[in-house]
Amino acid sequence: MRRFLTILCLTFTATAAFAEIDIKEVTSPGGIDAWVVEEPSIPFVSIEIRFRGSASLDLPGKRGATNLMTGLIEEGSGDMTAQEFQTAREALAARFSFRAFDDTLSISARFLTENQDDALALLRQALTAPTFEQDALDRVRAQVISGIASDEKDPNDIANAAFDAAAFGDHPYGSSLNGTVDSVNALTTEDMFVAHRNALTRDRLFVSVVGDVTAAEVGPMLDDLLGALPATGPDLPPDVDFGLSGGVTVIDYDTPQSVALFGQKGLKRDDEDFFAAYILNQVLGAGGFESRLMNEVREKRGLTYGIRTFLVPKFHTEMLLGSVASSNATIAEAIEVTRAEWARMAENGLTAEELATAKTFLTGEYPLRFDGNSEIAEIMVGMQMIGLPPEYVVNRNDYVEAVTLDDVNRVAAALLQPDDLHFVVVGKPEGLDSTQ
Repeated sequence: MRRFLTILCLTFTATAAFAEIDIKEVTSPGGIDAWVVEEPSIPFVSIEIRFRGSASLDLPGKRGATNLMTGLIEEGSGDMTAQEFQTAREALAARFSFRAFDDTLSISARFLTENQDDALALLRQALTAPTFEQDALDRVRAQVISGIASDEKDPNDIANAAFDAAAFGDHPYGSSLNGTVDSVNALTTEDMFVAHRNALTRDRLFVSVVGDVTAAEVGPMLDDLLGALPATGPDLPPDVDFGLSGGVTVIDYDTPQSVALFGQKGLKRDDEDFFAAYILNQVLGAGGFESRLMNEVREKRGLTYGIRTFLVPKFHTEMLLGSVASSNATIAEAIEVTRAEWARMAENGLTAEELATAKTFLTGEYPLRFDGNSEIAEIMVGMQMIGLPPEYVVNRNDYVEAVTLDDVNRVAAALLQPDDLHFVVVGKPEGLDSTQ
């Protein structure tokens, strides 16, 4: 085990990894596409598997089924109990993780080359032959319900839930992938098998492999690992518009500090202006202490410890969101200043200095993401899911550098709509009432 942990800590240097990445596109004999980076210097392999759909495929009345099913994948499979499975995995010094998101079911595997066959056999068993035994179902269900109960008392989670419900209604984006206490309590073993059958299908599969393996070996490996999964799954949900207009929603909650989640319609990831919007967001609120909002709301006025914005181009909608927390006495002013800065940037745009600083940061930090096999595998599978080509790794910074001041200021004027900003505030804000 110590040897495994030591190997996990050995990574490429960031600059070398970025410069030397050679992505090979592979199609297995069974038709599974994958991206591969061969790195034989470390006897270790990382595999990232993604299935599109995930919690968005929950059936009516079964909200939380995919999330619960994903939590059960390691809790017994084949003829192994949960404890036997974990013992076998630990004996191999392998690491598996399974997570459900709104649109993506994520599976990560890391193992030593010397244990590859046994580790992959164990992972295949978990993916293709889960048992969903009642005792495991009840145990994991209790953990999920405990998390739901905790979320119902957390101001940030309350704000997120209210914001999503108001913005997206009956669409899967309008409710938590965890489900509710009632919906999760009602889930059965049969529901787990249905969720498994719907979520893990080869037609929505994306794979990347990095490490001590050759491209020629990957195809047969993936057929053996994933070839027994169902070929196709149910229809994905439709696209949905961001359904909130400008205004404020106040949710009364007994706390000395109010939290606010705010947002408006965003920009699709494949929009030709996405990189201009990306730079714009960096200057507006994603750049930490260098951002406009942090300067105006925290540094100049001391209204918060932090404020941040983020572009959220999901598969079925797109948003520009932000969050801030302030005392009940000052949250109204924090919101006023935020909206004013939104309007000022829309009208006046960025300065040449701000653009240059943002480009320097964004191009400088990008190579630092490629600091290990696992990180490279995650980046590659994410690129596949949003339709980026392998050469994007090399060309990405060129796209950032190509954005001009005119580009970013044109996008600022079109994208930033201060009158469309909606704030969901949880707390006891003074001088602030719901507008609708």
